[in-house]
Amino acid sequence: MTRYDSTAYGALILRLALGAMFLSHALLKIFVFTSAGTVGYFDSLGVPGVLAYAVIVGELAGGVLLIAGFQTRVMSLALLPILIGSIVLVHGGNGWMFSAKGGGWEYPVFLIVASIAQAFLGDGAYAVRRPNFERSAS
Repeated sequence: MTRYDSTAYGALILRLALGAMFLSHALLKIFVFTSAGTVGYFDSLGVPGVLAYAVIVGELAGGVLLIAGFQTRVMSLALLPILIGSIVLVHGGNGWMFSAKGGGWEYPVFLIVASIAQAFLGDGAYAVRRPNFERSAS
């Protein structure tokens, strides 16, 4: 295995893990907390409830696109505001450890770092890519 191959497979593993995490959080908001419950929670935080729908759609679409490997660099960075918002609005005051009551900011910060690393690494192996004519121009 060449260095490129190992990097490509490492990017694939990270991409799949991040995609699954975002997808699972969107599905949690839909099927466990329900969309209406998530809207109510956002309202309770003083955040416009309509943003809950944007977060759900962002996590859902972002997770699927990351798993597929489509526009991985862009998606990794586009999802950062959701993670930053979770720290600022929810987990920031609960301490460092995610095992703290209400969940600390340890896990969201790790996901931010992982997302930035994914943006540097790119798509990795087995990714849906842009057509060849677009890649050859860059």
